[in-house]
Amino acid sequence: MKLSKFSNITIYTFFIVLMIFLMILSAKVGAVKLTFDQIFQYASSVITGNYGKSDNTVYENLFLYIRLPRIFMCLIVGAVLSMSGSIMQSIFRNPIVEPGIVGTSAGASLGAAFIFVFGQMVFFARVDFLGSFLLPFTAFVFGLTATFIVYKFSNVMGKVNVTSMILAGMAVNAMAAGGTGFLSYMARDPQARSITFWNLGTFAASDWKSVMIVGIVAILCFIYNLRYAKDLNALQLGDEEASYLGINVERLKLKLIIVNTLMVSVATSMVGVIAFVGLIVPHILRLIKGSDNRYLMIGTIFLGGDIMLGADILSRTLAAPAEIPIGIITAFVGAPLFLFLLSRMKKQNRKGGVYA
Repeated sequence: MKLSKFSNITIYTFFIVLMIFLMILSAKVGAVKLTFDQIFQYASSVITGNYGKSDNTVYENLFLYIRLPRIFMCLIVGAVLSMSGSIMQSIFRNPIVEPGIVGTSAGASLGAAFIFVFGQMVFFARVDFLGSFLLPFTAFVFGLTATFIVYKFSNVMGKVNVTSMILAGMAVNAMAAGGTGFLSYMARDPQARSITFWNLGTFAASDWKSVMIVGIVAILCFIYNLRYAKDLNALQLGDEEASYLGINVERLKLKLIIVNTLMVSVATSMVGVIAFVGLIVPHILRLIKGSDNRYLMIGTIFLGGDIMLGADILSRTLAAPAEIPIGIITAFVGAPLFLFLLSRMKKQNRKGGVYA
């Protein structure tokens, strides 16, 4: 049976049903297990406003203040990274691009590490006042800088050279990793631990405040990006052909790169570097039903959340009661797929490198 025969609505419905199943499973598993009855009771109390009347408020607080924010953070971050990967692959017209490869995640992580170590020194007492907004803003500035460096170095005569892009991405990632390593060396023990967890990725620190910040930024960016789905389809024909259709190509690329860097940097500042999700999800969706960005961008929101939630469940259960950093889980799955894509491109063997 060909999956392409299913309508977009059918595919989205399947992803949503899978999401509900994974949300219930994620609420159940962990160092402390909850029963299905408890989950439905606590969820009902939140919906009806009867929270706090349970016989066991410890378990109820565990569900409401630890499990539930973590679930929503997984869904949002998965959607952000997946949509970003899809859009960047369309902009660069290359299937192996994702925020981790072009330096966005590493740059954002360096910005977060800078605030951990020097935030109090640079911003003095204002660091407490600026609080939750200072970290995402600094991560955005560093992530945007890293992305534009890679973009400029990979742009040869108006075309993105894939070989140059990968090499520039490696160089920028190495510089960002070096800077983060230097900050770890300079940091005190608690700061160094925070930086280490950031580099491996974790949802353990998720709370409702961080969910609100990432969620608001993500929703605004999703709405903005969805407006340009048709323009991204036109961009697949080539820059010149897209310009014939009345699209200001360079302006479109600039706007989407800035918006995508914003949402990826804010997400990274909250949960750390999580690689390969932005690479995997768009490819799965393309295998199911083509490359139309109108279908692809909405699909990444649902499937990206599903895959991130599934990875988080694995990270909490494989070595329970210990927790494996989620960046390790996604790397084990994503790295082989990345090598597979590179091998396919190698077969094309175009002289002078593969141009997007």
